[in-house]
Amino acid sequence: MRKTVLNKKNRLGFIVLFFLLLTLNLQLSTVSHAEAPGRIVSLAPSMTEILFAAGLGERVIGVTSYCDYPEEAKARTKIGGMSNPSLEAVLSLKPDIVIMTTNGNSKEFEARLHSLGIKTYVFMTRTIDQLPEGIRKMGQALDSEEGFDRLASSIEGPLSEYKAARKDKGLKVVFMLWPEPLMVAGPGTAIHDAITLLGATNIAEDAKIQYPKYSIEEIVRRSPDIIFVGAATGMDMQKKSSGLLERIAYLPAVKNGKVFFVSENLYRLGPRVIPGLEELAQYLKK
Repeated sequence: MRKTVLNKKNRLGFIVLFFLLLTLNLQLSTVSHAEAPGRIVSLAPSMTEILFAAGLGERVIGVTSYCDYPEEAKARTKIGGMSNPSLEAVLSLKPDIVIMTTNGNSKEFEARLHSLGIKTYVFMTRTIDQLPEGIRKMGQALDSEEGFDRLASSIEGPLSEYKAARKDKGLKVVFMLWPEPLMVAGPGTAIHDAITLLGATNIAEDAKIQYPKYSIEEIVRRSPDIIFVGAATGMDMQKKSSGLLERIAYLPAVKNGKVFFVSENLYRLGPRVIPGLEELAQYLKK
């Protein structure tokens, strides 16, 4: 009888000990998960810009070959392109987390990282309007809310002002990214968002893809009031686009001096969208 009582007590003791150990393990796992990652690989230029602008640049150990801003990003180890990063290069850096985006990175690569035990964070934001919220969510995922909240607020304030002041200007705009073959900015881009937010109409708003190719005939048919020509790294875009502009010299935008050469600030959905908006807004007033 006495042995039976002792056995029951022992079993009870083991059960209590088991749950104590389980609780402790869960607590340790939670603390480990909440720790801010110290080694970050970015698989998109826009993500790299956000990470640096939010104060996490020193933690970024790897970037794509297209991550050229800010200047410090150029010194980070390159892991390949956005659509075809090198798995071997990423693994060699032993990252705590890999930052990805739905706009350019493949789900297949994310799955391969997961299968190897590498944590990822996928940035889901696709529009300027959603950008502040997307930045805050990234900050929460990286346990660095303060810097990301500050960055989000710096975008949110001016963005709210542009929304409040928005009026339909009745202007048709085209944003040329490359003259020959002619490529323009269509829907689903920060450029299109900016044009719309400023009260103008993007003549390529009905395109099926983000960066459609246009013929000269199509540009003439749609007859934009303003032509923006975007910058290209290492290229003189005024010289590069001179032949195209000569061929459409009879269009009102060209005849009236409404061709403007602008920066690359709106090429990426990141911290530079506000300067990009300000730049376009100034030209739309002219």
